Amino acid sequence: MLSILDRYFLRELGQTMAATAIVLVTVLAGSTFAHVLQQVANGSYPASVMFQVLGLNMLDGLSNLLPLSGYVGALWAMGRMYRESEMHVLASSGMGARGLLRPVAMLAVGIALAVGMVSLWLGPWASNTSAALIDAANRSVIAAGLDAGRFTELPGKDGVIFVDSLSRDGSQLGRTFIATERKSSDGTVHLRLITGKHGQLFQESDGGGRFLGLRDGWQYDVPLGGDNWRRIRYQGNDASLSNVQDDGDDNNPIHNVDTLALTRTDSNEARAELAWRVGSPVMALVLMMLSLPLAKQNPREARYGRLLLAVLAFFLYYNLLALCNGQISKGHWHGSGPMWLVSLVAFGIGAWMFRNQYQPRRVRAAAGASA
Repeated sequence: MLSILDRYFLRELGQTMAATAIVLVTVLAGSTFAHVLQQVANGSYPASVMFQVLGLNMLDGLSNLLPLSGYVGALWAMGRMYRESEMHVLASSGMGARGLLRPVAMLAVGIALAVGMVSLWLGPWASNTSAALIDAANRSVIAAGLDAGRFTELPGKDGVIFVDSLSRDGSQLGRTFIATERKSSDGTVHLRLITGKHGQLFQESDGGGRFLGLRDGWQYDVPLGGDNWRRIRYQGNDASLSNVQDDGDDNNPIHNVDTLALTRTDSNEARAELAWRVGSPVMALVLMMLSLPLAKQNPREARYGRLLLAVLAFFLYYNLLALCNGQISKGHWHGSGPMWLVSLVAFGIGAWMFRNQYQPRRVRAAAGASA
């Protein structure tokens, strides 16, 4: 049975954490949307799957956003209560260190469970689904920017293409017309015209190049200003479309592997990915422990002084974890022990600071007198 103080703390901390999560999700949505737009502009995938990829990428990013939301939300809520002297009133009502630790621990466990679900299951699923969606879209002729019934410019080809009909999945074309220009060695501009009764999109084996396989048509080569034009009838003719651009920033196939398969994969990258997924819920618990002592401040202190110190502590802890993870990925370390050690030390520092701050004054005074 929760006490009145427990319910009060849970309400204040929960509301502030939720508000912080909404702000951070908005920031994440803006940065992810800008990145997705850049990928669409680069030709990594078509605009038709842009919003699906955006939602899946945001879901994948929650494993890092949720611990930060809980950390900042707890700092903000408890910092406000210290500045407005609510903590002193609550302490005079009989609330000690345990009374403060209990609601924070309950929220920390809830956040850790949510982070664990995202990092171990939802995140890999979202990343794998996004990759499959992009791959399927890039195998469609719609990915090249084509649309039935209108002329479409061929990127970098100095030409246009027209199709009178498309199948729903964009893989089959009706009557097709392609016009391109090229300049010969003598400087003459040649107009190349290709027609076909029907066509089909296919890709290279590596998925990089896209081609239109046209069937049963004519090809014309017309030099502008000349009369020595040529006409060829063909049964099959392949025309190149814009290539799929590789985006190296998101090229991390091991992140798409589900957690159970990672445990059966013996590679440095798999060990590093598994260590990070398992360590994400632990990171949420450590950050909530650090928020307890870092949120305590005197009403006369600068309003954002402790918050700046807390942000620096977060970056130090997060970068140490990333450094350890990078060493595992490169094969320099064969286990995740250093990552657990960093988290254990950070948790111990937070617990020591919290215990020291809430030690009764007479005990500290006696300790100082004996020294």
